Amino acid sequence: MKAGLGAMLGRRELVAGLAGLAAMPGPARAQGFPDRPLRWVVGYPPGGASDTFARLIGAHIATRLGQNVVVENRPGGGAVVASEAVARSTPDGYTLMHVDNGILTYNPALYSRLPYDPDRDFRGVGFIGRFPLFIVVRPDSPVKDFAEFVAQSKARAPNYGTPAVASPHHLAMEMVKRRTGLQATHVPYRGGPAAMQDLLSGNVDSVVIDCATGIPFIASGRVKTLCCFSEARSPKAPEVPTLRELGFPTAIAYGWQGMSVPAATPAAVVEKLADGLRAGVAAADVQVRFHDLGIESAPWSPAEFQEFVKRESAEWRPLIRELGIRLDS
Repeated sequence: MKAGLGAMLGRRELVAGLAGLAAMPGPARAQGFPDRPLRWVVGYPPGGASDTFARLIGAHIATRLGQNVVVENRPGGGAVVASEAVARSTPDGYTLMHVDNGILTYNPALYSRLPYDPDRDFRGVGFIGRFPLFIVVRPDSPVKDFAEFVAQSKARAPNYGTPAVASPHHLAMEMVKRRTGLQATHVPYRGGPAAMQDLLSGNVDSVVIDCATGIPFIASGRVKTLCCFSEARSPKAPEVPTLRELGFPTAIAYGWQGMSVPAATPAAVVEKLADGLRAGVAAADVQVRFHDLGIESAPWSPAEFQEFVKRESAEWRPLIRELGIRLDS
């Protein structure tokens, strides 16, 4: 994830220039596609970040491609149920999969047996965005910074909330613990808002939260933010140091989202879908939401997205196995 992505996403003009991307002409075989509505499967319940951005971006894809995009929520088993359904669907470009770290990168290391193989069964369409992660505590917490958080954890390990077991937030924090010496106990919730509510109510000591849920709390001062896991400081929280700045150069992690299709989908169809996705992400209202929440994006080709996923898998799967985190043990 660190190779190339930081440089690409670090240039502000990159995101600003998304709206000016020209349409990419597809070969003649894709000219008739699509001629009926498309189905975008989301492996999580309505209301979360994946569902929200699929619906927002899907409306613009529909305008670009001239057909409705119907978002279908199929939650269950870390999105395994949805992933299997899409992997086994007809590879004609009409069934899309909203993918993330868990679906494409984590699950092969979290499960001893999966009904789908993300490396073999999916083909990347494109990147939606990556979501910086933060450690936050209550404003009245006696801990003043991350160094003190680590030091105090040796005497009494705090607990930390995340949106779910094996979420990017959970796995990122376990990585941070290993690389910084922090001691902390995981408390999973059903979504980030529930974790934040319990933090403010005094029921959990800290929370690892992504920018989509966390920035409103961080920007308003309703929480004290100890650090972020990004390569560089977030423009939406410029006063919050990165762990890299604090002396932990390999403690970098994000949540991220993208789109994939069944692996046998024709290349010309994939390119047409990729054009629609880029147009959707570049839409003014989407860019406003991304800017307001500190979400970072880049207009990658399908091949560039595939390479990104390959790098992420090479980094995170061995780490998850070393950490001994399993969901089917």
